[in-house]
Amino acid sequence: MSRYISDILRDFVANRASYKCEYCRVDAQNSFFAFHIDHIISVKHGGKTSPENLAYSCQICNLNKGSDIATFLGNTDNLVRFFNPRTDIWNEHFSIDEIGLLEAITDIGAATIKILDLNHPESIIERQEMIRLGLFF
Repeated sequence: MSRYISDILRDFVANRASYKCEYCRVDAQNSFFAFHIDHIISVKHGGKTSPENLAYSCQICNLNKGSDIATFLGNTDNLVRFFNPRTDIWNEHFSIDEIGLLEAITDIGAATIKILDLNHPESIIERQEMIRLGLFF
C-alpha cells in the first residue's frame, strides 16, 4: 500500500479532527509544531492509507508513536494496544485535570500516555492555553 497521502485526503483528516491532535487534543492553530497525518496502524504492519486508518496528529505524538501499536504496562506480560481515534472514544480512555495534565482512565489510555508522551511539557503548556481560552473540547 502506498504511503502517499493526497492533499484532499490530508484536508479531510484534518477537518474531521477539527484541526486538533486526535491523541493529545492540542489545537493545530495554537501549536508550536507542525501537524502530521498518522497511519494508526503503520504501513509496515499492514495498515492502509485510507481515511479509516489515518489520524491527525501533532508532531510530538506522531514521532513518539512511530510504527508502534501497543506496549507492555507495568510488570505484566500484558500487551496493551494504543488508543485508536477511529474506533475509540477519547473521553472513555482519558481525562484532563485543571492544569492540562492527561490522566488515564483505562489501560489503553495509560499505554497511549506512556509511549506517545502525552504529558510532554510543551503539550501541557499548549493544553493550559487552550483551557484558558476555552478551546479544549
